[in-house]
Amino acid sequence: MNKPKIVRPEESQPAHALWFDRKKYVTINFIVHRPKEVQVDIQPDKMILCCKNDTDDVIYNELHFYENVQIHDSRERVYDRTINILLRKVKPDYSWPYLQKDLAKPSWISVDFDNWRDWEHEEDEGKEEFDRYMDIMKDISANKGKAPDMGDLDFVTSVVSCCPAELKHEVNGKKEKLKGFNVKLQDTILFPEGGGQPDDHGLIGDVPVLRVTRQGPDAVHFVSSPLEVGQEVQVKVDWERRFDHMQQHSGQHLISVLAENLFGYETTSWELGRQRGVIELDTPSVKPAQLQALEEALNEKIRLHIPVTVQLLSRDDPSVEKVRSRGLPDDLAWPIRIIDIEGVDANMCCGTHVSNLSHLQVIKLQGTEKGKKNKTNLIFLVGNRVLKYAEKSHSTERSLVALLNNGPNEHVQVVEKLQKSVKLLQKTNVSLLRDMAVLITENFKNNPQRGNFFSFHKKGGDHEFMNIIANEINIEETLVFLTVGEEKGPALFLLAGPSGQVAEMGPRVLEMLQGKGAGKNGRFQGKVNSLARRGEVEALLQQHCKHHTSEE
Repeated sequence: MNKPKIVRPEESQPAHALWFDRKKYVTINFIVHRPKEVQVDIQPDKMILCCKNDTDDVIYNELHFYENVQIHDSRERVYDRTINILLRKVKPDYSWPYLQKDLAKPSWISVDFDNWRDWEHEEDEGKEEFDRYMDIMKDISANKGKAPDMGDLDFVTSVVSCCPAELKHEVNGKKEKLKGFNVKLQDTILFPEGGGQPDDHGLIGDVPVLRVTRQGPDAVHFVSSPLEVGQEVQVKVDWERRFDHMQQHSGQHLISVLAENLFGYETTSWELGRQRGVIELDTPSVKPAQLQALEEALNEKIRLHIPVTVQLLSRDDPSVEKVRSRGLPDDLAWPIRIIDIEGVDANMCCGTHVSNLSHLQVIKLQGTEKGKKNKTNLIFLVGNRVLKYAEKSHSTERSLVALLNNGPNEHVQVVEKLQKSVKLLQKTNVSLLRDMAVLITENFKNNPQRGNFFSFHKKGGDHEFMNIIANEINIEETLVFLTVGEEKGPALFLLAGPSGQVAEMGPRVLEMLQGKGAGKNGRFQGKVNSLARRGEVEALLQQHCKHHTSEE
């Protein structure tokens, strides 16, 4: 049996690759031509790629990284025409000016799966594809430029002012005041909240920035510790938060312009929330078919890799009048900043944005809600939020598979059957509770030694159960104390009987049980957080009835 031929890298022609340097990760994307049996082996200091060509020759290439990576948090995905690789840096916040340390090699990678040499045996379409590929490589070689770095993530500036201040924020749903300091810097890379977008978080030196607001042309940073005026400091941005906001804000621009172009729905406002984004559209409703068409159009634009650029226009620039805007702030500091999605939209905006629509990854429209004043709120997710939502949905689906013991496609049908069964059981339970309430009262009334006080507790009862008992017993002569629910946890109580006794004892019962309630027409009822003191209440009422009887 013949051994497979091993093709060395020096025998190969280069395959086009793109790479991006991020705060914690490096991403690489190869454009390849129908590779077979692709294997990617990510090691701490290098990556080995291996596959076979049409004649089953084994082709491989090694890439030694600029710095070491964490192999357990790095991964690859192989598609029909591309290989995408995500590398987790061992040293976060450390830029990779090059993908590999050997500067003699180009910043793109000389990787080939030996597909480009054998195009003689392909159809004309394959030759055209080869020619297009070589044109791309020629353009990249001629316009290679400087490799991407992380220079926009931190920089050095100086402290202009630092004053005591307070920050109102929520902790567990309660608004609290936090004492700290408002700091102004000579310059900043931290975005102050505004235009529907939340502020950036980050560090000034080693001091966390908790809020950034705008005062005219200045950004005010709220920090918990004071900073010395004139001090030189390094400012770092929380990149994960920043990139999330970039994705959502650029996604909003794209959604708004396509909603208007396709259906004439203008955007009147928008909000970037922690979990989702909301766009207010000037229309009473959006049809499901329109949502689907809009989502398809959005993701088609993302796949086209359309550039997103920033323009600055002066006050007297005639182009200002042609740019879309929902109004300018009164304290605007010129020039005007324009976000231009090439060939799609140009819009005045102060927010942070991606540099290419491909960085949005994907947009998911989650549906609509009724808005204010005959408008509609469109709910959307962009990029990493879609991935997190998909992972959460998948986790929920796995849990449902285990609970319902069936496949995902059968979940709705099974739940509908369960709902019908529950409704039937609830109906049966109500009927049984009614019968039980009647039997309990009959047993009390037939007891020759009964007194003028009746008390009963049931874990699984409800308001109706207690009212049936109170209605069956002559409350003009008998004081009735009823409770339903667990001893520890939310419960209900009912005190019924002679109006005078109920009016006297009702508030005391409520105080002992520490709940909420009210009295009317000889009944005092309410809700409590616990029935732990039920025995004490019962003893008090029983003593009250004995004392009342002796007085008579």
